[in-house]
Amino acid sequence: MKPPVDIVVYGAGSIGCYIGGRLHLHARVRLIVRPRMADVLLDRGLTLTDLHGYRQHTDGHQLDLGLDPHDAHAPLVLVTVKSADTAQVGAELAPVLSAGTTVISFQNGLDNAQVLRAALPRCTVLAGMVPFNVLQREPGVFHQGTDGQLMADAHPALARAAPAFASAGLPLDQRDDMPAVQRAKLLFNLNNAINALSDLPLREELADRDWRRCLALAQREAIAIFKAAHLPLAKLTPLPSAWLPAVLSLPDALYSRVAKRMLAIDPLARSSTWEDLRAGRRTEVDAIHGAIVRLAQDLGRQAPVNARIIEWVRAQEASPRTWTAAQLRAAMDASVSSDSSGV
Repeated sequence: MKPPVDIVVYGAGSIGCYIGGRLHLHARVRLIVRPRMADVLLDRGLTLTDLHGYRQHTDGHQLDLGLDPHDAHAPLVLVTVKSADTAQVGAELAPVLSAGTTVISFQNGLDNAQVLRAALPRCTVLAGMVPFNVLQREPGVFHQGTDGQLMADAHPALARAAPAFASAGLPLDQRDDMPAVQRAKLLFNLNNAINALSDLPLREELADRDWRRCLALAQREAIAIFKAAHLPLAKLTPLPSAWLPAVLSLPDALYSRVAKRMLAIDPLARSSTWEDLRAGRRTEVDAIHGAIVRLAQDLGRQAPVNARIIEWVRAQEASPRTWTAAQLRAAMDASVSSDSSGV
């Protein structure tokens, strides 16, 4: 039997290793990982860095690593797997977790907490949001490349763990509007695929107005769908979320001044979709852009820009291609034109 722990990170990849590694110095943490990740961490240890100069290294043999769902016993379980794996994780954890266990879904997309609640009715399942980007720069080295504060559903069950998150430099912002938070975060996540198609670092991509206009097209479509469904967006930056496309469309010099107040990005940052494509892994494009497409369909509408982005990323998974901003914008415009003409 493994010794008791305070927090389990289930499905520790880039986000899970980063959050779990930060918490490691302030709580008893167990990382449930795949065998390949376990081998990397045991051999090289876990190194964490961020855009502000933070650095932490933990020897692999000081980490509590688990490979089996039965190692997931803890009062708090953080689920950090890809959205496509959520249902499987729920099935794996259902016979393992004790009644009353608190589970936070720190995942992209809109529906993961609901999927886990259905699978884990005896647990307290909370929606969470990770605002920052984490890139595995090399095996066992994880870098936080953008700013932001962790968020989760406000709940008394978090009172015990909240001090550990704060001490680790990852304070939990407990919110009463997490569905609106997740929708607003999805607008930012729409750039994951565009960044991957550009094959550029995030800061370099977003410094180019042509690339930003591509993102603005996808965001405008998403915002229109949310508005039609009467689904509000939380404010995650100094500016309202609905203003994001207009800000992205500003000339470069003006955008640069406004963006500095909104989000810090260092030169190393890349999107998770870019990292997945480079590693030959299936991306989360269905959970991100697909959420917009499915909501549009529920309303009897279409979301042609986001639907085409899914197709382009799927094609990229099979056969890599680097797009120019002009090519992508033209393809997006053609998608909208085809949809409006009924083709």
